[in-house]
Amino acid sequence: MGEAIVRARYQTTPRLGRLLRVVPVILLLAACSGSGPQTALEPEGPIARDIDGVWDLVLMLATFVFVLVMGLLVWAMWRYRERPGDETEPKQLHGSSVIEVGGVVFSVVLLAFISVPTVRGLLDIRAVPEGDDVLHIQVTGHQWWWEFEYVDETAADGRTLITANELHIPEDVPVYLTMTSADVIHSFWVPVLNGKRDVVPGRVTNLTLIADNPTPPDEPIPGQCAEFCGLAHADMRIKVHVHDAAGYAAWVDEQLLPSEQPAPETALDAGWQTFNTLCTACHQVTLEDVEGEVTTHGPERYITSDDIEFRSSFGPNLTHLFSRDTFGSGTFTLDADHLAEWIDNPESLKPMWADRNDLANGRVLGMPDLGLSSAQIEEVVDLLETWR
Repeated sequence: MGEAIVRARYQTTPRLGRLLRVVPVILLLAACSGSGPQTALEPEGPIARDIDGVWDLVLMLATFVFVLVMGLLVWAMWRYRERPGDETEPKQLHGSSVIEVGGVVFSVVLLAFISVPTVRGLLDIRAVPEGDDVLHIQVTGHQWWWEFEYVDETAADGRTLITANELHIPEDVPVYLTMTSADVIHSFWVPVLNGKRDVVPGRVTNLTLIADNPTPPDEPIPGQCAEFCGLAHADMRIKVHVHDAAGYAAWVDEQLLPSEQPAPETALDAGWQTFNTLCTACHQVTLEDVEGEVTTHGPERYITSDDIEFRSSFGPNLTHLFSRDTFGSGTFTLDADHLAEWIDNPESLKPMWADRNDLANGRVLGMPDLGLSSAQIEEVVDLLETWR
């Protein structure tokens, strides 16, 4: 029996040793995987650079302290190791005023190096930008998408620009976000431009974004909701397109124009009739009819938070839907096939609780299956493709 136990130990110990050697290698390789597209360590704006600078400082000081402490530990272990025949006890330093005072002074100086730029950075981040060039945007978080109203951008008839999920901003301009939630707590986060900020129902929070350079049309800056907000939290994303001054002005002008309402008894009119009957229960769309009259169809509601009124709707504004690259809160590439699949069975693409929708009480938890036929879906998609 004893021999069997010894044999078992002899057989298992090398395996354990090999495992202990492999695990650190695996962890090291995992740490070298790269930062990915959503990282706060590659800032693309002055505010994010300040945050990254504080991170670099803390990392540098923490590394210095780690090396110092580990070095002293190794030195002490070697210097005061047990030697054969040496029974002398090391000198006891407990209660040493020099060590205690030195440790306190060292810690205070170290924390001061960290605290001063941290506090200064927090004050700078929370400062309200001033000047004629500041762009003000109201942000409303919904389960599970983002609504943006450009309160500074107005059409001749007084309409403001409202869009969803894809945020367009000019380069090198302070963009001041005034944010609230229509339902639960969300968190707005575009890591290369600024830190996270909670978006709370009944409260107003603010965040400033400043981007260095324009982004390529097909490479917007990624962001997302960073506070768990329900079933489709992971699919509540943000795409930030940065333009130069001329490009941003052109985008605004295009977005403020109404889309075209199909003329009666035309090829697109069947899709419009279906859309106007069903889709405008949640979505808004601003259209110009054949007589030149501009009308906004769909529900309009207002959310008041801290005495600030946010104009909102139950679903994203679709006036210029196909000017966007994505849908489903920045989750899916926008094309006719994807959109048809979405209309046919939304929950097959994105987890939602549409069966719990209660429009009367402002509760919307996703797009329902409208039960449209294949022909109706094709007609609606053909219509939406014209709204660019």
